[in-house]
Amino acid sequence: MSSAVTQPYFPVLADIYQAAQRIAEVADPTPLQKSIRLSKKFGAEIWLKREDLHRVRSYKIRGAYNKISSLSQEELASGVVCASAGNHAQGVAFACAHLKVKGAIFMPVVTPKQKIDQTRLFGGEYVEVILEGDTFDDAYGAARQYCEAEDRTFIHPFDDPKTIEGQATVGLEILKQADQSIDMVIAAVGGGGLCSGLIGSFEALSPQSQIIGVEPKGAPSMKSSIEAGKCLKLASIDKFIDGAAVQKVGELTFSICKDRLTDMITVEEGRVCQHILELYNRDAIVVEPAGALTIAALDKLKDQIKGKRVVCVVGGSNNDITRMAEIKERALLFGQLKHYFIVRFPQRPGALKEFVAQILGPNDDITHLNIQKER
Repeated sequence: MSSAVTQPYFPVLADIYQAAQRIAEVADPTPLQKSIRLSKKFGAEIWLKREDLHRVRSYKIRGAYNKISSLSQEELASGVVCASAGNHAQGVAFACAHLKVKGAIFMPVVTPKQKIDQTRLFGGEYVEVILEGDTFDDAYGAARQYCEAEDRTFIHPFDDPKTIEGQATVGLEILKQADQSIDMVIAAVGGGGLCSGLIGSFEALSPQSQIIGVEPKGAPSMKSSIEAGKCLKLASIDKFIDGAAVQKVGELTFSICKDRLTDMITVEEGRVCQHILELYNRDAIVVEPAGALTIAALDKLKDQIKGKRVVCVVGGSNNDITRMAEIKERALLFGQLKHYFIVRFPQRPGALKEFVAQILGPNDDITHLNIQKER
């Protein structure tokens, strides 16, 4: 007697529609807006799927609510646990409060204070926030141990069928809102849940559309895994783009994305910072670093998108104002508009003047000067 072959998971359209019905209880559809500025800049139709306009300011409410609301009464009574760099935490917290379910939420110690405060706000009395480790992966390990010890249900931020199906509803909305066919959708990749969901929606309803994943250059976990042909854990990552900086993507999401993504690209953190400032100054759109990844990716794809209809998923706007100084700094350094020099001058009159004359151009200025005289 032959044993049954287990088929790999893939989001099914019927389950995605069911997820959309659940999510409609707590989340209205987000706008699909054409960007006149970006369309002119790139010679294409650039549309922004404004997932930053959810009440928790990111698409993560979709997967979190779909997963928790699908649990049995027994599982709900025991409570839930999650690990998150911030946005999934807020989705879980909101779902816990709405469904009156106890939740323990693990977040890295370095999580921006704004995200921690918002998580506590949305969860209220139903949620306990526990800060653990320096990265998502640190918090994830601690959350898993706690979950097993307390016999609770873990709400995975990306590597769970119900989470993926919840994120897939972004694709349903895009296709319903677009009055013409979509040539390309660009989505940020942290653990891969959003891209996996989009692949499910678009393969079923618009298979000709291309799906492009984009990661921070300092945390290329999906790109590295696809190139290696297996799910890898990176030894270290740049944590700046906290909403998309994970050391290892999900096993489920990797299996979906590895052969189905049209392309998987990376974008420099400094380039992302430039676009955060542009979106704020020119479009009055506030985004977090992960939310600007797809916009920054347009620079890398400029030759491929000319004349095409492109949707960028703006994933989140949970940006802490205290980070803006660092964002500006990174943007200026990336654009080579700001430089640092550490110079040892000879101890004689006129040495500094000679150096400045050689380095500064007619429109340059010195923003900070620190002189220490050697004894």
